[in-house]
Amino acid sequence: MSPTPEGGLTEEERRPLIDNEGRALLSKLLEDPRAPRYNHTCGDRLTTAGLARVRAFEQETAARTGWAQGRPPAWVAGFASRVSTQVPAYRRAGALPARFNQIPTVSRADLVRDPYGFVPDDHPLDDMVVYTTTGTGGTGVAYIASTPEAAASYCVLLGAALGLHGLALEGGPGRTAVAQVCWQRSTYTYASVSSFLDQGATCKLNLSPADWRAPGDPEAFLEAIAPEVLTGDPVAFARLASLDVDLQPKALLSSAMALLPGLRAELETRFGCPVIDVYGMNESGPIAAGLPDGSGHGLLQPGLYVEILDPAGRSCPPGERGEITLTGGFNPALPLLRYRTGDFAALDWRGGLPVLVGLEGRAPVHFAAADGRAVNTIDVSVALGRFPLARFSVHQAADRSLTVGLDGSGRAADPGVREVLGELFGEVPVTVVDLAGAEEAVSYSSELTGG
Repeated sequence: MSPTPEGGLTEEERRPLIDNEGRALLSKLLEDPRAPRYNHTCGDRLTTAGLARVRAFEQETAARTGWAQGRPPAWVAGFASRVSTQVPAYRRAGALPARFNQIPTVSRADLVRDPYGFVPDDHPLDDMVVYTTTGTGGTGVAYIASTPEAAASYCVLLGAALGLHGLALEGGPGRTAVAQVCWQRSTYTYASVSSFLDQGATCKLNLSPADWRAPGDPEAFLEAIAPEVLTGDPVAFARLASLDVDLQPKALLSSAMALLPGLRAELETRFGCPVIDVYGMNESGPIAAGLPDGSGHGLLQPGLYVEILDPAGRSCPPGERGEITLTGGFNPALPLLRYRTGDFAALDWRGGLPVLVGLEGRAPVHFAAADGRAVNTIDVSVALGRFPLARFSVHQAADRSLTVGLDGSGRAADPGVREVLGELFGEVPVTVVDLAGAEEAVSYSSELTGG
């Protein structure tokens, strides 16, 4: 079979383990007349050996034991020793200090500056996958190196999140296991089949009318594929809840920004299932998921050590809020060593397992266009990410006017920034101010109370 235009992959390379049932399901999703105008082709690229490793990770995740208060788990010392010699970004810091808590921390800004400096020297390049992410902090575009196995392991961790609520991600032939819904101006959309999910389908759908052929198609298509679980961010789920669509998912898994209690309650009533807040980031994958009683977020990954640090980099005692800092992870192309996330919580122990309490991640910000349409902060990040900005802020007042902060080096982009924001927001007043010399600003804020 000839290579496809995207990445030069043949069908055999893109979907090595797909079988006849999987092909039939994929054809059904792609050829349904109510399907969206897909703009991307995706396959899991898992080989037999790769699938075996993902299955092993699933077993490790089910048996996770956490660690004792006051000291890292036993595997951390060997991990730190290896990455300090094999990963250029960590090697440049010099010899490892005697104590783990003396190792310098790194942040997203370091990853933005030198993304490939975080890939181990001995990591094979033949199966590497590279994602771009704008994040939510306005620090610029980051390139995330990954592998097909790491991508498939996301489903393992989504299953672990469901497990905290007594549920399981089943998949299986002929079934759409996971549908991700978005509410963005533009994003990749696709349908795929997962060998890890036993030939069950996964798909990514944008609810924007521009992505569909006719009114009513989003509702009809979602009802036809009847996803086992839905994933998305709170903005997308709020949009989904407004549609006249009849779905009975096992659960909604909300991520990318904080899920507020009022919206969670509304969604649970609307869809008749648990709505689980999943905390994670592209750099690490899913980290923790909300517990059924709402008392915190249980950690999901067996090989991810979480510290809580104060501004000076000192460990906070249990119950004291600080910055979530990560070591380890399931992605061999991006091992993390004391990676500061920019998110805040306290760490406590429940039944011997560590739990994040009072998680203060990236709260949803309600932006609206001149005509009242909700504008997703992801679209704003993508629009402004094309300019050489060191940092920026966007604030929307109650009258929908915008105040955009650009640092001094970005002021030359002023006309272009106004243009792209006009495309997103329509005819709203835009004031540009200089961030030079100001304290670090939150990227997004709004005086609006609904999206």
